[in-house]
Amino acid sequence: MENYKPHKIEEKWQERWEKDLSFQVDEDRAEQKFYALVEFPYPSGKGLHLGHAFTCTIMDVFARKKRMEGFNVLHPMGWDAFGLPTENYAIRTGIHPRVATERNTDRFREQMKALALSYNWEREINTTDPDYYKWTQWIFIQFFKHGLAYKREMPINWCPSCKIGLANEEVVNGKCERCGEDVTRKNLSQWLLRITAYADRLADELDLVDFPESIKAAQRNWIGRTEGIVIDYPVEGSEETISCYTTRPDTNFGATFVVLAPEHPMLKNLKSQIPSSKWKEVKTYVEQAKKKFELERQELQKEKTGVFTGLYCVNRLTDEKIPIWVADFVVPTSGTGAVVGVPAHDERDYAFANKYDLNIKPVIKPQDKDWDFSEAPYVEEEKSVVINSDFLNGMCVPEAIEKVTDYIIKNGWGERSKNYHLRDWIFSRQHYWGEPIPMVYCKKCAQKGVTWWDTEDGQEFQSDLLDGDQGVVKSGLEGWFPVKDEELPIELPAVENYEPTKTGHSPLAGVEPWVETKCPVCGAKAQRETDTMPNWAGSSWYYLRYCDPSNSSKLASYHSLKYWLPVDIYLGGAEHTTLHLLYSRFWHKFLNDIGVVPYKEPYQKRRNHGVILGEDGSRMSKSRENVVNPEDVIDKLGVDTLRLYLMFMGPYDETMPWSTSGVRGCYRFLDRVWRYIAGEDYLVNEETRLELKKRLHRVIKKVGDDINAMKYNTAIAALMGFLNHVEDLGGLSSADWGVFLRLLAPFAPHVVEELWCESLGNEFSIHAQPWPKYDQDLAKKEEVTIAVQIDGKLRDTFRAPPGIEKENAVNCAKGSEKVKKYLLGKDVERVVWVQDRLLNFVIK
Repeated sequence: MENYKPHKIEEKWQERWEKDLSFQVDEDRAEQKFYALVEFPYPSGKGLHLGHAFTCTIMDVFARKKRMEGFNVLHPMGWDAFGLPTENYAIRTGIHPRVATERNTDRFREQMKALALSYNWEREINTTDPDYYKWTQWIFIQFFKHGLAYKREMPINWCPSCKIGLANEEVVNGKCERCGEDVTRKNLSQWLLRITAYADRLADELDLVDFPESIKAAQRNWIGRTEGIVIDYPVEGSEETISCYTTRPDTNFGATFVVLAPEHPMLKNLKSQIPSSKWKEVKTYVEQAKKKFELERQELQKEKTGVFTGLYCVNRLTDEKIPIWVADFVVPTSGTGAVVGVPAHDERDYAFANKYDLNIKPVIKPQDKDWDFSEAPYVEEEKSVVINSDFLNGMCVPEAIEKVTDYIIKNGWGERSKNYHLRDWIFSRQHYWGEPIPMVYCKKCAQKGVTWWDTEDGQEFQSDLLDGDQGVVKSGLEGWFPVKDEELPIELPAVENYEPTKTGHSPLAGVEPWVETKCPVCGAKAQRETDTMPNWAGSSWYYLRYCDPSNSSKLASYHSLKYWLPVDIYLGGAEHTTLHLLYSRFWHKFLNDIGVVPYKEPYQKRRNHGVILGEDGSRMSKSRENVVNPEDVIDKLGVDTLRLYLMFMGPYDETMPWSTSGVRGCYRFLDRVWRYIAGEDYLVNEETRLELKKRLHRVIKKVGDDINAMKYNTAIAALMGFLNHVEDLGGLSSADWGVFLRLLAPFAPHVVEELWCESLGNEFSIHAQPWPKYDQDLAKKEEVTIAVQIDGKLRDTFRAPPGIEKENAVNCAKGSEKVKKYLLGKDVERVVWVQDRLLNFVIK
């Protein structure tokens, strides 16, 4: 072909790659493995969008280079197909979720293959496949047996639109993370996973992995671990004691009230002591507060409300009586469910005290000035001094914290403790399209108080994770038993009515033949659990199944997991940092603890991808008419052009606007490559100039280093720049063109395959060729440009040989007339030297 016509070659090579199983991978322990993973998508009816193409191509480029470097590359793909979007789509269209999922995955797979994504399709998985979710159910049963899955009736976040319960992580600014509806509260019996048992390890073991600091910080902030002390406050005239957690015991001399959460069990204990008129007021307030969800109650800007119980407790540091209030800004899952109010040094307490005319007593102040406490609380910790606090007076805050902590513990008034923002994971979902929770409830056994741990199997089972606290583990689980392993999977029944119910129960509750079963312990009539798992369940362990996807006896063999794990690099969205990423680390650590998987962490390296905006600089949406369909780009300019532009448009982890002119520029670049190699008029002699040889080896080094660092845009820019030099200085030999094509291969796989095989006459396939190596002597730059600054301002540049010594660089810079005039009569305090790049004279 005289001109570059991508549509005539792309389908041809895709068929050849598939026929030859070019990207199939097997365990070969003689080869070094590399596991490259991108978050598997939710296959919606809309098909593959530009964001999918962008994310998948990022990892595909990396995987292709690793193969050429000789690694045995696991680069799999599958489908995260359970969950609300498909169920909602089914409700709107009348198409069964199972049918919709099959259609959507078929379309996604076809589109991904069209993008030349070199996946190991022989390892494809689907979370809705019973052979897959059999093991999701098995993992849940292991959580249960180890005391990490339990059931409680509790107020939960409820989406009235989706008609399901939501974990705290799925509520964003008081709205459902998926549909945007305002979230309400609802009392339901829920399964929870005890993720809090792993809070410390989830935070501390981030030191073992290569995650950006922003990801580590997000996870640690969500876990929210703090270290402090629980202080006991005896209730006046009672044997009861209220315990409050605080990280600032140094301010306890300024405590002027105590607040209980409306759900605090202490209220029942104190009911007989609270005056009847007050109790009626407290009861009304409690009932209203329970209708609100936690995030709303804790909002700092929200006006604080509360009710006085008429009772007092004693602050033993001051021997003062302080009133006991009930207020909804305290939630039962935070700390002990009770807080001590220090209004002079906390904005929330300050607002509450002002509203109800409570005492405000300052106990710290700035070291070097006074503070007007009638205007605002003083919350600064650093450069503060303790006042009005007896033996703490005059101390700095850290010293006072240690001193008073020791004093309280010595007197038996409290003990050191930790607190976490992280809450146990609400695992139940009241919808149809999800994994059935593999549990059975027997009313007869429940009436006898029998738990699974009382059975023969349960008594034989021992677990270090139970911490010896069997009573806590068993509480509320009377009559609940896991199904036997040989009965897995508990398949989702085929139903006609899959709409969520108004009662809060799953649609499965109405499928009586499926619900009704026999108790695995006593044989009496029993019922299956009708709640299903959240969409996060299947995605919490899918990377393990890729290692051994056809195993029918285990979720994956330990032998295979030992070879492939950990995932060497995992690419995904920033929105999953405190959801999927945290959950999957939790599941992995648990499976590691029980000996199912090796290694403490699942992912050695995690990176978040950026976002592509519309050409107008705003997010793509149909209403703005700025959506770019990848199929439209492919139809006009080909797959290679789309792939090349997606990687060239900017750093992979930033937000970037689409550019039609930029896409066409990438097409023109590929056309120029085509014309140089494919057209007879552009064939050149075998002899090449030394200058181009040197430039080629610099490009080999540059492109290799940049792909390793995922700086794809600068790698492509280097290839484009090299082609310009070829046009300016002459031609390359066929061998050197082959080197150039291998460098381009991860980005534009079709055109390089065509030119490699058909134009240069090489054997199939270029993607099986070794990655080019550079000659260090040839790749060495003969000159570098060094910037010269005076107090950080650029004054001149000069050229010098690479590796120039600092002293010689200083002499060269001082010889510049532009620099001399700025240094004349000045004393240089120091010289900042960045090898081969920068020289900065700092003037006294």
